[in-house]
Amino acid sequence: MGAAAGVAVPAARWRRRLTRAAVLGLVALLLASLPWLWTTTTARGHLHDEAGAPAADVVIVLGTAVAADRHRPGERLAGRLETAAALVNSGRARVVLVSGDGGGASGDEPAAMTRHLSERLGVDPRRVVADPYGLDTYDSCARARDVYGVERALVVTQSYHLSRAVTLCRNLGLDVDGVAARCDGCGPALLVGKAVRDYFASGKAAWDAVRRRPPAVSSPADPAVREALRS
Repeated sequence: MGAAAGVAVPAARWRRRLTRAAVLGLVALLLASLPWLWTTTTARGHLHDEAGAPAADVVIVLGTAVAADRHRPGERLAGRLETAAALVNSGRARVVLVSGDGGGASGDEPAAMTRHLSERLGVDPRRVVADPYGLDTYDSCARARDVYGVERALVVTQSYHLSRAVTLCRNLGLDVDGVAARCDGCGPALLVGKAVRDYFASGKAAWDAVRRRPPAVSSPADPAVREALRS
C-alpha cells in the first residue's frame, strides 16, 4: 500500500504540472493573438470584394515583389493592379497611389506598378502617383496621409493582408475601406503561408501603432495626388 501511495504522489504532481503548463500555454497564445484580434476586429465592416467596393477619390495599391526580370509586377502584385484598374474603370476611384519600395530586393516596385497600369491596363498615367518610400504597410499609410494629403481612400491588397492594412491606415487617421485584390495564382499552400506570416506581422503592426512610429523616410508635402485629381 505504501508503494502504491508513493507512485500516486508523483503521478498527481505531474498532472498538476501538465495542467499548469497547459494554462500557461493558453494564456501565452491569447496574449500573442491580441494584435491579430485587434487588426481583425478593427477592420470588420471595412472589407469588400471588388464588386462591392464603395467609392473614393483615391485607391492605394500596396507594393510587393516584382517579377524576375525586375520590370514587370509579380503575380500577386499584378492582381492588385488589375483590381485597382477595375475600380478606376468602373468610376469608383479616380487616382491610383502606388506605394512600395523603390529600392526593393526584387526591383523598383512603384516603377513596375506604374508601367503596368498605364501600358498594360490602360489607366491614364496622369491618374497614377508613385510613392517610392512605402517601405512597409505602416509607412505606406503614414506617407499617404502626411506626404500626399490623402484623407479618404480604398486600399487594395490580397485578402490575407487586408485586415492589417485597413487597421493600420484607420489607426493613422485615414478613412479607408479595403478591397481584396485578385489572386489568380494563389494556391492553398501560399494562402495558408501568407496568413500565418500576417498573423505574426500583426504584432509589429500593433507595436508601430502604439508608439506612433514615424515613417522610415520623411518627405515634404507632395501635391501630386491633388493635381492628379484635378486633371
